[in-house]
Amino acid sequence: MTAEYRGRGDPQRSLELLWRSKPESTRGPKPGLSVDQIVLAAIDVADADGLAAVTMRRVAEHLKVGTMSLYTYIPGKAELLDVMLDQVYGEVSIPDDAMTGWRNRVEHHAREDWNLYQRHPWVLQVDDARALLGPNELRLYESAFQAVSGFGLTGREMVAVVSLFASYVRGAAQVAVEEARAAEKTGVTDAQWWSARAPILDEYFDPSRYPTLASIDTDGAFDPVEGGEEYNLQFALDTFEFGLQRMLDGIEAFVLQRAAEIATA
Repeated sequence: MTAEYRGRGDPQRSLELLWRSKPESTRGPKPGLSVDQIVLAAIDVADADGLAAVTMRRVAEHLKVGTMSLYTYIPGKAELLDVMLDQVYGEVSIPDDAMTGWRNRVEHHAREDWNLYQRHPWVLQVDDARALLGPNELRLYESAFQAVSGFGLTGREMVAVVSLFASYVRGAAQVAVEEARAAEKTGVTDAQWWSARAPILDEYFDPSRYPTLASIDTDGAFDPVEGGEEYNLQFALDTFEFGLQRMLDGIEAFVLQRAAEIATA
């Protein structure tokens, strides 16, 4: 699903735009057009039609201005994409001072990331291998590292923990977004898909050949679950919740182990 790389624009111009470090020009056919207006328009296009739909021409049409007028403010799509990403990162809330406990704070970050991907699925189409170095992204990094600081982890371990949760949430969100779109894109609901195949599969499925599958099926592992969403999407949502709690449990055990090591050193 990844289609774009961030950080491909001119470093000087990208960072100037991310940090809004230069006064904006007022030239162009529409007085008062700003970087913020352009970025928000691009986000609207991406939310509606996906990242591939975001071109300078399409954004200009959305703003009802000439395409060339955008280049007065933003050099091209590469720089625009970087600012779009940092803009939506600004929507993400961070734990306030009243929220205590690293586990609560890490879970808050995980759920906020999840919600961001649901609001703006196009973010999942951007490779996140390289940092943007914009103010909103750095704000999230700072808060995430604060959440896992102060109980004996090394700097590299703190980075590993934050990266672990970020990667898990991104992967789980990718599955959920794909499941949510399946019925819309194919015109076939999960119930229709299964009902067309289940009777045929029964003719071929041999429990003796797949005894574990047969056993967990008998145990109800594949039965529809409550939640109100399409079958596969609900499974994806439930799996995310299960996995998030197990990851928190695992890091909690690691933290307790580290505390014991420090105490006996």
